[in-house]
Amino acid sequence: MRTPTAWPTKPLLEGTGLLLALAAGWFLARLPLPMAVALFGLAALVVGTVAEPLVGVVAGIFVGLLRAYLQRELPQIPAQMGHFFIALALAAHWARGLLYRRLPLPVGREHPALSLFLPITAFLGVTALSLWNATEPFLDFGLPELVKWAEIGLVLWLVAERATPRALPALIGGILTVGVFQAGVGLYQFAFLEGPKPFLIPGTEFYRAYGTFDQPNPYAGAIGMMLALTVGVLGVQALECAGHFSGCRAQQRWAGLAVLLSGSALLGGALVASWSRGAWIGFVAALAGMALALPRKARWGVILSVGLVTLFLALYATGLLPERVAARLTEFAADLRLQDVRGVGINDANYAVIERLAHWQSAVEMWRAHFWTGVGLGGYEPAYPAFALINWPLPLGHAHNIYLNMLAETGLLGLMAYLLFWGVVFWQTWRATRRATGLARGVAIGLLGAWTHLTVHHLFDNLYVNNVHLLVGLLLGMLTVVRTAET
Repeated sequence: MRTPTAWPTKPLLEGTGLLLALAAGWFLARLPLPMAVALFGLAALVVGTVAEPLVGVVAGIFVGLLRAYLQRELPQIPAQMGHFFIALALAAHWARGLLYRRLPLPVGREHPALSLFLPITAFLGVTALSLWNATEPFLDFGLPELVKWAEIGLVLWLVAERATPRALPALIGGILTVGVFQAGVGLYQFAFLEGPKPFLIPGTEFYRAYGTFDQPNPYAGAIGMMLALTVGVLGVQALECAGHFSGCRAQQRWAGLAVLLSGSALLGGALVASWSRGAWIGFVAALAGMALALPRKARWGVILSVGLVTLFLALYATGLLPERVAARLTEFAADLRLQDVRGVGINDANYAVIERLAHWQSAVEMWRAHFWTGVGLGGYEPAYPAFALINWPLPLGHAHNIYLNMLAETGLLGLMAYLLFWGVVFWQTWRATRRATGLARGVAIGLLGAWTHLTVHHLFDNLYVNNVHLLVGLLLGMLTVVRTAET
């Protein structure tokens, strides 16, 4: 009896792939060039995400930061496309785990993400508790915020699972790519485009850079975090080359330093072009924090940090800082006050400062009315009309101070949980700067700068907007990777 002839598997697969490629090429050729390029890029990112979920995390951040731009300019494209890549990356990782019958969870004393996953889980629990007092249905305001923090935890866990110290250069390269793109957009806006009238820099013909955010301040916040990471890595690598010049003769090392230096210059230019006072102050604090951690010996770190701050103050005192920059940094101090602002006269010069103070005051009143659990996570905007000052009836969406915003929305319990989480993050990062070596130590110092920038800038704004939280999740994940490289 003749055995049935089996179909040759390899030629069949190759033929099917060729037909699919020809069909895709024919389809793309019939589309306008920009749309064809965009679809090809998205398809490549999808394939890359399935092959390596970390690609999906970086792609999710890149596309996620386009949210405001897509919503305004391309409403036919889902504005939250970045979350699709995060979900695809998680699905690809879980599928691998099921295939190999191994899906580790962030439990057990040895898991690198446990020390960060526990405090973020505690914060999620407290914020969920605050939704019992929500002034509006939590599905409208509270649930998106709750999902946002859960997504930070998931990205943190995914990076901790997938990445190793050997993956750090690729992750740094991905973040730098995102940052350089955003910096290029912002510098182009600053140099050539006419932006919205409120973005006009007084006394000039230039408009503030805002990238794809449509808001200069959160744009500058994201740029500042990426710049801090780049500067930290660049500083440690440069020190190693200065101390061991013979080990830095390799062409690849010099090429890497050149790329980091060029990227830092573009990011720094975009930070200045954003004209964001909070971001500038935050980044000066970040530089001081990184200077403190850079030397191995603590006393030299203190001397370097104090010297950096003294140099900055000396530049200001001697008038060597550009006049407009110095005025931008200090002009708000004249109108800053910790008192009732309902009777304060409003003019063009003090409008922005008094507006923030009014929203701070409303946030404090919300907290007083709901001391322990607040008005509900995400509930600042719907609760605002009941606590608004008479001259400020319109809500800004948040209190323009993350700590007062947390106090208003989640009460004292929520703020304590939030501060506990970031306290753990700072402590783990500082330990990594003391114990890690090489590139891992540069990343740790850069992360310390990123957290410092975020913490200080949050005194003036809320940076968890336009999907910046995805970047925060990736940086937290990188911290767990750095900790595994500790010596």
